[in-house]
Amino acid sequence: MGAIITLCILGIVVLYLGLFKAKNALLPVTLLGLVVTVGFLVAGWNNEALPQFHGMVIFDRLALSFSILCVIVTGLVMLLSKEYFKNISTYLSEYFCLIIFSLLGALLVNSYHNFAMLFIGIEVMSVALYILVGIRKTDLASNEAALKYFLMGAFSTGFLLFGITLLYGASGTFDLTELQAYVQTSSDISPLFYGGVLLLLCGLCFKVGAAPFHFWTPDVYDGAPILITSFMSTVVKVASFVGFLRLFSTVLIPLHDFWTPVLLTIIIITLFVGNITALLQSSFKRMMAYSSISHAGYMLFAIVSIGAMSASGMLVYAAAYSLASVIAFGVLILVKRSTGSESFESFNGLAKREPMLALVLTIAMLSLAGIPLTAGFMGKFMLFNNVMGSYNITLLILAVINAAVGVYYYLHVVVNMYFRKAEEDVMEQHVPASYKIVLVGAAVLTLIIGVYPDSILGFL
Repeated sequence: MGAIITLCILGIVVLYLGLFKAKNALLPVTLLGLVVTVGFLVAGWNNEALPQFHGMVIFDRLALSFSILCVIVTGLVMLLSKEYFKNISTYLSEYFCLIIFSLLGALLVNSYHNFAMLFIGIEVMSVALYILVGIRKTDLASNEAALKYFLMGAFSTGFLLFGITLLYGASGTFDLTELQAYVQTSSDISPLFYGGVLLLLCGLCFKVGAAPFHFWTPDVYDGAPILITSFMSTVVKVASFVGFLRLFSTVLIPLHDFWTPVLLTIIIITLFVGNITALLQSSFKRMMAYSSISHAGYMLFAIVSIGAMSASGMLVYAAAYSLASVIAFGVLILVKRSTGSESFESFNGLAKREPMLALVLTIAMLSLAGIPLTAGFMGKFMLFNNVMGSYNITLLILAVINAAVGVYYYLHVVVNMYFRKAEEDVMEQHVPASYKIVLVGAAVLTLIIGVYPDSILGFL
């Protein structure tokens, strides 16, 4: 609980730093607060995992490991933020404060043990993002993205709350332990309960961006500021998946014969919609937006492959995806700054202009494509292996076909960087020190996890 309290205090302190014009202190104070947050999470590692605060939250290994990942990724985003936000807004403290409170919501979703806390966590995480997505008031694309994200969030919250209501009506509880006892001991489960499960499934699929519930997700990612897109596609997506995993692969396991066929259908649709539409894009940012849908499909494998390794596979995949996404969007910020474009052609000749950026982006693209010796390969291998042990080979073949499609559009970027000539009017590239630290550090971690996955598996 110390981590959640720390983030609450940190968000308020950061807001007051902006009020007193102490902008130079924003980043150091934020990073210090995040380090303290990680310290509290690590300190609770060996504590007994029991529900706290009247059963509202539980800080077990699942919550702690994914919360540490979310805080670390947020720290990387923050290191990129000072240079980025300076160029698009004067309201630095508001950006920092809103990101911190969105992270707070993510930690609540990771650790919920009661549906009330799940709803509060999702709303805290989402409301801050509604503002962040549209914070560039003069940018029509940003305004449109904020409106679409708000409408999509309201719609998904309706599904979520209706589902929770039906589950409560059938079981008489919001508590996950009591809910699990109801599922395991009841000889005649109410039809209301089954309806609630389906509505919850739909609501959570909205949150993770799975098809056909993705709707405006690519538009939101495309219209939001690049760094906010990076935060949304990593921290927010990972936390939503943890909330999904905690409910469906623990509490609702006895009913898996009911909800698994529905989720398998969603997975197949998500993989094909995400990969095929990503293949057709000419904008790098929009390609990343659609590819995030396909990655949601892969991560849903951890939900359907019921077993002890589900959480481990998701942790490795989430870490790989988050690190690669931070690299990709970090490089995109610099490329757009020098070329003024987000198209694939803007990466032409990047290997000659800035070899370091080309190298780290290549590692990120290879990881997202699932090439061996990268974290992305190890994550896909673990998830595919779990699915192969639970279901027939057809699902695995479909997943491999989609992974092959992903290799094509990810390597498109690599080909442009190394084998295409840049336009003559490209501005000289300047890479701030903070960007070098984040990009190189994330690339090294990607390779370490790919070669030695036990370095992260020990967290579960």
